[in-house]
Amino acid sequence: MIRPVVAIVGRPNVGKSTLFNRLIQKRLAIEEPTPGITRDRIYGRVEWLDKEFWLVDTGGLTFEEDKISREIMQQVRLALAEAQVILMVVDVRSGPVPLDEEVAALLRRTEKPVLLVANKAETGFPTGAETEFYGLGLGEPHLVSGAHGLGTGDLLDEVVRLLPEAVLEEEEEDLKVAVIGRPNVGKSSLVNRLAGAERVIVSDLPGTTRDAIDLLITRGERRYRLVDTAGIRRKSKVEQAVEYYSVLRSIRAAEEADVVLMLLDATEGVTEQDKRIAGIAHEAGRAILIVVNKWDKVEKDDKTMDAYRIKIRDELVYLSYAPVIFISARTGQRVERLFELIDYVAEQHALRISTARLNELLEDAMAVTPPPARKGKRLKIYYMTQVRVKPPTFALFVNEPELAHFSYLRYLENRLRETYGFEGTPLRILVRGRSKEERP
Repeated sequence: MIRPVVAIVGRPNVGKSTLFNRLIQKRLAIEEPTPGITRDRIYGRVEWLDKEFWLVDTGGLTFEEDKISREIMQQVRLALAEAQVILMVVDVRSGPVPLDEEVAALLRRTEKPVLLVANKAETGFPTGAETEFYGLGLGEPHLVSGAHGLGTGDLLDEVVRLLPEAVLEEEEEDLKVAVIGRPNVGKSSLVNRLAGAERVIVSDLPGTTRDAIDLLITRGERRYRLVDTAGIRRKSKVEQAVEYYSVLRSIRAAEEADVVLMLLDATEGVTEQDKRIAGIAHEAGRAILIVVNKWDKVEKDDKTMDAYRIKIRDELVYLSYAPVIFISARTGQRVERLFELIDYVAEQHALRISTARLNELLEDAMAVTPPPARKGKRLKIYYMTQVRVKPPTFALFVNEPELAHFSYLRYLENRLRETYGFEGTPLRILVRGRSKEERP
């Protein structure tokens, strides 16, 4: 299904993100009483009266000439271009201000349906304010409170009345790909390169991306939902409440993804913070690619790449299963190959092996290296079965679970990888005891 798009637009600090979160019924956009928090377009899906549409939250418009303001304007224009309906949000308590008039003039020029949304209306209109809002030339203002949900049902009724019907198509579940890493390693540049457009604001200033930004792109028959996340800093560096919530959203994006692209800066190598960030995806059981960015800035010869790969393996020992690729988001070097690798590790992440084949592997493994014994008692393994995918998880049924030493489980994991690959995905082996009645 190709869903229509509704864009939320307005000056800073009128409550656009609060209204966005209320309508999509998730805390996706950051809500903070500080102008300029939302900078990129943020997408969320809304279902109302048997209709579905994409809702887009945008940055606050100021019409100033600084770099960030110009880039926010670019993102707003892109959102307006793809929208079928526009919501202009104003603050009912302050009444219309000159900046609201500039925003209204911009929206009237689009010649698209615009609904004027008077937010923060917990107590209705102040005396005389309703007439003042008519002066914006956008018709009757719709009273809402994004914080409390007041009037949002009536607003959604009007939105779906104006929307075109969704276009039906064969829908395949999107492959969620999260791009994570420290600040300023090139995450937004890579997402823009993958998307083939300036979809995310790129700046040399650390912390430019505050939210986890979703971008939907299609290549052939496969759809990818790219998530550009805020750079994750050490806790001691996270001082503002806004950045704290950005980090939480980045962690959640990594945990909910199908595939995680762990970005490293080739000019800096693997840092302690890189190790902590990669551990988030590993512990969450996500498929992982290690992406070394800024490779164009490294002086190299024919041995540099191999030496760098060995160093990464030494520093990120627990990610020995993750493929490593060296790219430049700036020049596009090897970026196209990322799609091939993303598809590959996603397939490995969802790989399922039959119980019969697993037990053939288990018998061979035990014949080569018998299970360990402890205090005169030997571990007996009855059988193995796969209980889930994403990540591939196996249940190992044994006589005494405490006898299953981690080194033997690691041995079995290595045999699974040697036989079936499982590249790019962590494996889980769960040890289960069996009662005497269940034992053969």
